[in-house]
Amino acid sequence: MNYKLIILSSFFITLRAFSQGDEDKEMFNRGRQRDQQAIDEAVSGWWTASMKNHDERITWWQQARFGMFIHWGIYSLPGGEWKGQKVDGYAEHLMRKEKITRADYLALAHQFNPVLFDADAWARHAKEAGMKYMIITSKHHDGFAMFDTKVSDFNIMQQTPFKRDPMVELSAACHKYGIKFGFYYSHAFDWEHPDAPGNDWEYSNPGGDKGLYGGVNWFNLHPELLPKAQKYVNEKAIPQIKELLAKYHPDILWFDTPSKLPLSENIRILKAIREADNHVVVNGRLARSAEISFGDYKNTADRPLEFFPVTGDWEAIPTTNESYGYHKFDNSHKPVIAFVHLLAKAASRGGNLLMNIGPKGDGAFDSKDLAILKGIGAWMDKNGESIYGTVASPLPLQSWGVSTLKGNTLYLHVFNWPADNKLYVGGLQSGFTKVSLLDGKKALTANRVNANDVVISLPAKMPDTLNTVITVELKGKLQTDSVRVFSANVPVQQLLAFDAQLHGDKFSYGDGKTGKYYVQNWKSNNQWLSWTFRTTKPATFTINMKYLAGEGNGGTFVLQSGTHSKEIKITGSGSDTKVLTLDNMDTLELPAGTHELSIKPVSIVKGELMKLLELQLLEK
Repeated sequence: MNYKLIILSSFFITLRAFSQGDEDKEMFNRGRQRDQQAIDEAVSGWWTASMKNHDERITWWQQARFGMFIHWGIYSLPGGEWKGQKVDGYAEHLMRKEKITRADYLALAHQFNPVLFDADAWARHAKEAGMKYMIITSKHHDGFAMFDTKVSDFNIMQQTPFKRDPMVELSAACHKYGIKFGFYYSHAFDWEHPDAPGNDWEYSNPGGDKGLYGGVNWFNLHPELLPKAQKYVNEKAIPQIKELLAKYHPDILWFDTPSKLPLSENIRILKAIREADNHVVVNGRLARSAEISFGDYKNTADRPLEFFPVTGDWEAIPTTNESYGYHKFDNSHKPVIAFVHLLAKAASRGGNLLMNIGPKGDGAFDSKDLAILKGIGAWMDKNGESIYGTVASPLPLQSWGVSTLKGNTLYLHVFNWPADNKLYVGGLQSGFTKVSLLDGKKALTANRVNANDVVISLPAKMPDTLNTVITVELKGKLQTDSVRVFSANVPVQQLLAFDAQLHGDKFSYGDGKTGKYYVQNWKSNNQWLSWTFRTTKPATFTINMKYLAGEGNGGTFVLQSGTHSKEIKITGSGSDTKVLTLDNMDTLELPAGTHELSIKPVSIVKGELMKLLELQLLEK
């Protein structure tokens, strides 16, 4: 046996292994250099120049506050069903989930004939719901263009019996009703194109579910594949986006899934847009890094229940059920009150709500969606003044709801009607001239109880059970005290993790969906949460907690307020998604005054303490 040969072979195998690691690192460095070069070019030149009219082009969007998102395409025809079987999840992802070939998807397109499509009715539904802008999928991830494109034959004009351009009709209808109009365009995902990221079942391309070529970092680990994706961007994505700009003159363009392409490509696409049109609003998901967002505003999470803290201009995109495209089996439609509350919450924090509708394959709106739109519209018809053109309110969080602000008018959105019909408005230091119900303008009596607080006498019955709005006409600019006040006549005080002060590094937020409005990555004893609030009288509270087990085995923490503290142990069960409750975990006796309630870890077992959703304080 040649031992020298064996040793030498082992040496080269080891060397190759080490070289591969160094090579990976070098490729990542090259990727970072590529992206940084694109960032530097943008910041030192064309992007900074394009932002000179940013405030002008986004003014209408800031005033609008409420828009309609529409996911409509070939996938709307099967509506979450394939070969007689229900397909769970997003209906618009049917092609990917069922690994449908381009040829079979074309066969489906040949059946798409939305004879009930009525652009005027769609725009009228949006108008009557109080929506000020509409964004529709011109091309989703399936790569199928729902407009008359000359770039690819994979489009509604050439491949369907419908043979009409619905985007021309919708653009005209929205213009008729005074609604701003724009497009969603899937620039990074394209499942029909052989060069684009996403389709790994027919073309073995990166960016798909199989995680080929290094998965999410394919363009850094395999830069030799990038020219192929750039070919798609050059030959389809940018030309189609330019078609949309030139033919329809949209007010807004909306992009998604930018991580499927390197940042340098996303920036290059934005540059092409700005060269063609420097007045169109572009959302925040096209080009962004950890340090800078190149869009005109920020996008937060999809399907939110609660909003995590965000500053500046932002937009959230709830949908009526749980799918964006029409899904015949998804009947999880939320009630009207959920959207009215979301709308008020978003406006109170300076954000917009872009609510999604998934029309059917025949072109009609689902009756359940129409009922939701009608309900929101009835509320907006009477209360839209408290939403449109408002800004984030500096009034602290209130036990009964939220507030919005426009000029010297403060709007109080009352979700929870006090049992004694006394609305305790904490933190309102400004003087006021008039207080009244927005709907009907009925005057209300209001009295200042101290330098920071005002009490408003309410009608015996809540006038609008969805959300009663009260207007407060201020004597001057709104002046507030920032400390949250617990209204003594509201029995449950909800302290969301999203509203806590975070102490320590590396915390992050959940996306705000149902069961995911948590603070996470709680892995150090140096990380802790606190809430500051004020009580107007002595009170005793029972404390409940909602949380997820998190990625670990739990641990022990101290719940503390002033001199009172209690050590509490929780056990984890790995990466759990089930919402857990810990009822009656402590009793807290508080005098009148300002307090801090905190949760500080004592020990964390293997990873994460928990994913905290909220504390509930129930007055005894």
